[in-house]
Amino acid sequence: MSWFKRSEKGIQTKTEEKKDIPKGLWYKTPTGKIVETQELASNAYVSPEDDYHVHIGSKEYFEILFDDNHFKELDENLKSKDFLNFKDSKKYVDRIKDAQKKSGLNDAIRTAVGKSKGKDLVIACMDFTFIGGSMGSVVGEKIARAADYAIEHHLPLAIISKSGGARMMESANSLMQMAKTSAKLAELAESKLPFISLCTDPTTGGTTASFAMLGDINIGEPGALIAFAGPRVVKDTTGTELPEGFQKSEFLLEKGFLDFICHRKQLKNKINLYLDLILNQPLRD
Repeated sequence: MSWFKRSEKGIQTKTEEKKDIPKGLWYKTPTGKIVETQELASNAYVSPEDDYHVHIGSKEYFEILFDDNHFKELDENLKSKDFLNFKDSKKYVDRIKDAQKKSGLNDAIRTAVGKSKGKDLVIACMDFTFIGGSMGSVVGEKIARAADYAIEHHLPLAIISKSGGARMMESANSLMQMAKTSAKLAELAESKLPFISLCTDPTTGGTTASFAMLGDINIGEPGALIAFAGPRVVKDTTGTELPEGFQKSEFLLEKGFLDFICHRKQLKNKINLYLDLILNQPLRD
């Protein structure tokens, strides 16, 4: 018998439907603006009509941040294991296989090192298309290894968060990643190496409660949902609606949780500017 089975139909949105990367020749933004996909890609996947930041993954962020899209991927073959023989409406091992097939990824994060504005940078970027960007043991391990690589080679680290939180199918193994990643980032800080955190839409749950909010500089994309419990969870739990914009990046900036909000077209310049300032080195053009 399944450990958990939903008695009523609730959230049924397929993961692949949540990714906003256009698959045809044209893309329609939530406000109804029509944009040619080639123009969208050349504009850092931001609609020039209404400035809407399309949901993208590691492939696109690496393309934006690494010089000429050249980088070396780290620990790319790490894959999740079903420690608990977990089963809800589907076996976890089958869910992993399906996610790998649909997304073309091994798990919900990719890590890489490459040049950004001429200097080496380690980047860990989450992918929402893999089980909602949920944080399991592989996500935590790859972030920890990325931090180790940064320390060993004396490089700065950037983490791009896009996650629904801890992966329930791994139970306590998932929750342990919050402490694990936080401890590794403390080691990075002791080595006097900067860590830049970029929170994208959505950044929620255990991700927000750990590494996503521990940056020397915490950045948010415009309009990104950043919270511990998202609005849907709060509504289901309390039966009340949150005020409009309550958990958006603009609200968090106002309350001091973010250092600034960065338009995606300026992201590469801004990240490297703050790295230069933190490291007290000459500013790059």
